[in-house]
Amino acid sequence: MTRIAWFHCFSGIAGDMALGSLLDAGADVDEVRSMVERLPVRGWSLEAEPVLRCGIAATKAHVHIEESTVVRTASHIAALVEEARLPERVRRRALAVFGALADAEGRLHRRPPEQVHFHEVGGLDAIVDVVGTCAALEVLEIDALYSSVVVTGTGMVRAAHGLLPNPAPAVVELLAAVGAPTRGVDLGVELTTPTGAALVAALTSGFGPLPPMTIDRSGFGAGSRDLDGQPNATQVVIGTPSEAELGGQPVVLLEVNVDDVTGETLAHTLATLLAAGAHDAWITPILMKKGRPAHTVSALADVALSAQVAEVLSRETGSLGIRGATLQRWPAAREADTVEVAGYPVRVKVSPGRIKVEHDDAARVAQRAGLPLREVLSLAEEAGRRTLRIVPEPEAEAVTHEHPHPHDHDDLA
Repeated sequence: MTRIAWFHCFSGIAGDMALGSLLDAGADVDEVRSMVERLPVRGWSLEAEPVLRCGIAATKAHVHIEESTVVRTASHIAALVEEARLPERVRRRALAVFGALADAEGRLHRRPPEQVHFHEVGGLDAIVDVVGTCAALEVLEIDALYSSVVVTGTGMVRAAHGLLPNPAPAVVELLAAVGAPTRGVDLGVELTTPTGAALVAALTSGFGPLPPMTIDRSGFGAGSRDLDGQPNATQVVIGTPSEAELGGQPVVLLEVNVDDVTGETLAHTLATLLAAGAHDAWITPILMKKGRPAHTVSALADVALSAQVAEVLSRETGSLGIRGATLQRWPAAREADTVEVAGYPVRVKVSPGRIKVEHDDAARVAQRAGLPLREVLSLAEEAGRRTLRIVPEPEAEAVTHEHPHPHDHDDLA
């Protein structure tokens, strides 16, 4: 039976808060520790401490490390994870988190992701937080993960590069990359860290309120400090999809008809809608009254993001009105991972029996390596199936007719 988990990020999320919440929900700390110990690194320990945050019982995950000045690259950390021989789903999830971090830092520092130097997120404590969280998800047999709106603080925070705006640029980049709904509060505290944002960005299948489920357990992971007026914790709620889940996830379909917009503007509108967090966006040619040729611009978005997607749709098309309807969506659980083609990283989405290559990554590699795009797509998919050990879903068996219908040859023409 599928088990799902939902992170409630009412006070943000950090690596130790995510791990603490799963330990609080029943993941055995010894099992988690044993899994993390497969990493070929020493000088760390993991303890779970029961604490109170604003009167709520929570678990504080303490990762103690020896002093170190080691600065690891994304490639170095990926090699550590690969060498650890972790359970397959733990390995994929951990690589996806560090891959998301590398992509975000690469965009910020204008470097290839594999050459990014991790500072705080490359420390032993962050590595243990990430791999420990993925291990705890496996111990609890979580198949799909969801998240609420992610809350962030304000002001400035101190990092390896000096003072940075809060939320940190990496947090903004990570959440923007997946269209995560966010909300800032007037607290000068780093509520959401890059590690926490990467866990949400790489592992969640959707955002919004608590999904329909039959709850069987929950837990709170404590942050390091107390906050005035609210618990500094991340909550996790775990259960099985309820019958209401058969109706799918609610999504909003937003549409507008336009007959005075150029093709270039329409293409730009699609890209902007997707950047604003729409699940999908498309254009359909139509014929309006009086025979006017026109287009319908459509976007599908989470309920939590519908307002900002609608604003983009109105602004970019210049329309005076937008129509909408609430529909149901049945997304398959998927995870992000990275494969290598011609020495370049290519992101892929992995779901049971299937693998989907990120087109933009493949196009970039095709240009740099001087290969046809179709060849890069094929090589990336082949590498994904080989390295991620994806077993294709069985295809329907072909039916052979001994006495074909006389019109069959017309159908094949």
